[in-house]
Formats: sequence, structure tokens, C-alpha cells
Amino acid sequence: MRIKLFATARTAVGRPRLDWPVPPEGLSANDLLRALAAKYPALGRLLSTSRFYLDGEPITHRTVRVKPGAEFSVHPPYGGG
Repeated sequence: MRIKLFATARTAVGRPRLDWPVPPEGLSANDLLRALAAKYPALGRLLSTSRFYLDGEPITHRTVRVKPGAEFSVHPPYGGG
């Protein structure tokens, strides 16, 4: 699956996207977020205040299953002006 990172999430990881292995049965968004936080501690600090999207749709429950081939996006808080 592909993970797209925006704003400070991109900075925390050092690149705009990651290719992430997912088992054939998938995994919960919560399990994915725990794994990301373990591998990228700077990103982990942002995840509690971030919004997430799966294939372009907002994730409202972290129990949703992320399957191979999906696109998962991490949007930390950001502002503009």
C-alpha cells in the first residue's frame, strides 16, 4: 500500500510517501498507525492530532481495515494564510 504524507508529517519522515507492506487480510488503521509511530517516532508525535484518509475517504473509525493496494493519507494540522 502507499502512504501519502502531508505538511509536518512529510518533514517528520523526510519524504512525501512510503510504500508499506500489508498482509493479504489487511490490518486495522490503528495497527498501521502504531507501526508507523514505532518506525518513525517524530511522526508518531503528530498522529494523535492528524486526520487520515483511505482511498480519498475520511477515516472515522480506526478499526477500518487497510488492504494491500490501498492509499492511506496522513494530514497533520496545518494552516495557511
